Amino acid sequence: MHQNSVRGARAKYDGLSRKAKVSIEMSAKADALAEPTILFKEVTYSVNGNASHPIIDCISLEIHAGETLVLLGRSGSGKTTLLKLINRLLLAEKGEVRVQGRSTAQWDPIRLRRGIGYVIQEGGLFPHFTVARNIGLVPNLEKWDASRIARRIDELLNLVGLDPREFSARYPHELSGGQRQRVGVARALAADPPILLMDEPFGALDPVTRAELQREFSSLVRRLGKTIVFVTHDLREALLLASRIVLLQSGRIVASAKPQQFLHLDHPEVEAFAACLSTFDGTGTARNAVPGVSA
Repeated sequence: MHQNSVRGARAKYDGLSRKAKVSIEMSAKADALAEPTILFKEVTYSVNGNASHPIIDCISLEIHAGETLVLLGRSGSGKTTLLKLINRLLLAEKGEVRVQGRSTAQWDPIRLRRGIGYVIQEGGLFPHFTVARNIGLVPNLEKWDASRIARRIDELLNLVGLDPREFSARYPHELSGGQRQRVGVARALAADPPILLMDEPFGALDPVTRAELQREFSSLVRRLGKTIVFVTHDLREALLLASRIVLLQSGRIVASAKPQQFLHLDHPEVEAFAACLSTFDGTGTARNAVPGVSA
């Protein structure tokens, strides 16, 4: 089986015990019964058809309903490109990307994108729109009535921890970085899409605000039940938020596992990321930087 197939990666890296082998078989049966929400089938993508240096190199990947799949990797590994192939900001050069059972090439791009929430660094808010107008953008495009939009805006601001009475009429420049990111999440959820794409949404924030939002997002994920694809280069973030971590290197999948198993995978790139988890206490002794996760 091709090395970049997730099934191949699972067989290679998750085969840690007889119990793991059983889970692989059970997973295969489940896959046969339920079509993935998002499917990459031997997908290759390169810029200007430069086949000798593909950004994505023959990747196969299944993402099922309700998963929070974290794409982890160094800069230039292909994480954001994979994300853009899902909502058809890019089209695969070879292979096929399917969303909810249909090839992205067959989707109307506008309909596809309105059914997928998209969150980027700093929230990507329109600076000349108020918070309320930013959040209500897609419902307005979908012709929701005004009272329904207003209720949805209030509901989502409360959901992300912002008082509607205080924040609805503000503009993005009147918000802190953390507040803009909360509004960005609210806007992505406005039309209640089944899929949420998040491209390093907390990467530009200070460490304290970032940790706060990671904890809040982790709680939110459990309540919403969305299918989420989350891009990061931070292993700590991946371990905290993911239900499954897929590690990319040079446009290929080199590892795929649940957070509890990831650090035990035998691959040099996993080991390189794991080494970044260690911090030093006052005595110069290295210790694990992620509470509850053992290296």
